[in-house]
Amino acid sequence: MDFEIVGTIEEIETFASGRGIRELSRLNRVYGPGNWRKRKGVCEVKLGDGAIVKVELHWYEASGIGKKEYKIKRYLD
Repeated sequence: MDFEIVGTIEEIETFASGRGIRELSRLNRVYGPGNWRKRKGVCEVKLGDGAIVKVELHWYEASGIGKKEYKIKRYLD
């Protein structure tokens, strides 16, 4: 699903890091080695049909590499 983040991501927390990430070897291969963390937060997104909704968003992040692979986990509206 296509979406665009509107505004800022709030209530950010890390819920997995290092070997606790199942996709760690793939992340290292695709984006490069780093201190990978799986994080989540709440924000508003604009969906492909133009609707703006509040969602729980998950992504992977590593310092020096940035945020990768955003995924909507739950709709909060």
